[in-house]
Amino acid sequence: MKIYLLLIAVACVASFALTPVMRRAGLLVMGAAPLRDRDVHVMPIPKLGGVAIVAAIVIGLGVASQIEFLEGVFTDSRPVMGVLVAAGLVLAIGVADDIWDLRWYFKLVGQTLVGLVVAFSGIRLEAMPVGWIHIQNTTLQIVLTVFLVVLTMNAINFVDGLDGLAAGMAAIGASAFFIYSYVLARTINQFDHSNFSALLMALLLGACLGFLPHNFNPARIFMGESGAMIIGLMMSVAAIAVTADLDALGGFRFRNVPAYMPILLPIAVILLPLTDLLLAVIRRTATGRSPFSADRGHLHHKLVDGGYTQRQAVLLLYLWSALVAYGVVSFNFFDWRVLVPVLSVLLVAAAYLTLQPWLSRRRAGRGDA
Repeated sequence: MKIYLLLIAVACVASFALTPVMRRAGLLVMGAAPLRDRDVHVMPIPKLGGVAIVAAIVIGLGVASQIEFLEGVFTDSRPVMGVLVAAGLVLAIGVADDIWDLRWYFKLVGQTLVGLVVAFSGIRLEAMPVGWIHIQNTTLQIVLTVFLVVLTMNAINFVDGLDGLAAGMAAIGASAFFIYSYVLARTINQFDHSNFSALLMALLLGACLGFLPHNFNPARIFMGESGAMIIGLMMSVAAIAVTADLDALGGFRFRNVPAYMPILLPIAVILLPLTDLLLAVIRRTATGRSPFSADRGHLHHKLVDGGYTQRQAVLLLYLWSALVAYGVVSFNFFDWRVLVPVLSVLLVAAAYLTLQPWLSRRRAGRGDA
């Protein structure tokens, strides 16, 4: 655990130090991002913060490669090189979009290429934990891998609409995923606790924590497309890599780690972004618009329009992210008969807090009547 904590600190410091540099670079190269109708900030703010996040992750991988404890992760260099090449593509696509505002189909082609790089580096969805279904067809493995990578990157991008929202939710999700991956590694092999997914989530956690002080309301810089895409890339790769542990998991799946956890936890981590993505697609297609068109109907927009401040809305969505992600992870450590009632009460309380502005107006309306 000490090694992972060290890597979290390395990525955090690197991200924190590099973000002001990228802010200055963003102002010089592209100026401040112009305001759009759906934006909630009132002053133009530079982008390119995602470059610092990507750089911090790459620096963290470089440090990790020199640590003997993690040599098992680097024995086969293909997955690590795949992540590095994919991160480079994310950087190129993201920066280009931040500067020139690429058409959605150009970004989709680029994201598909990122997914293909991941798949051909050996990181493929080879098994589904539900029913322990193994995917034998190589082409199907590649298609599903690309789909998951592209879906996750776009889901994260959809929630990047308030100061600190995407970075904070990613940090919460990464910390929950890291705990699960670390416990999984310890259970599978009592002598080797190195784990590819745990390493990726540790670096993502550190990079997001280092970026967050610059990005929390009032933000001085945005992560931009490259930031949202690197978060989605790391999340999806970690989720896919976890499925490679299924054979080892089988021997103890009814003890420390429930059988459904490898697929349920990744979904829980991106549940809010994924929900927002699906609702946006339904909302836009129902009105005859492209699902990639922009609007002001996202969950965070609804909270701000409902009466919450930006900070309140972000903290509320942090709460939901933590409840879902850590609620799922908690099933590894606590009796479900105790956990389910506790989580139920917490979820009801969170729902009441979320709906409070609307409930207050409804009560006020009744009082006026």
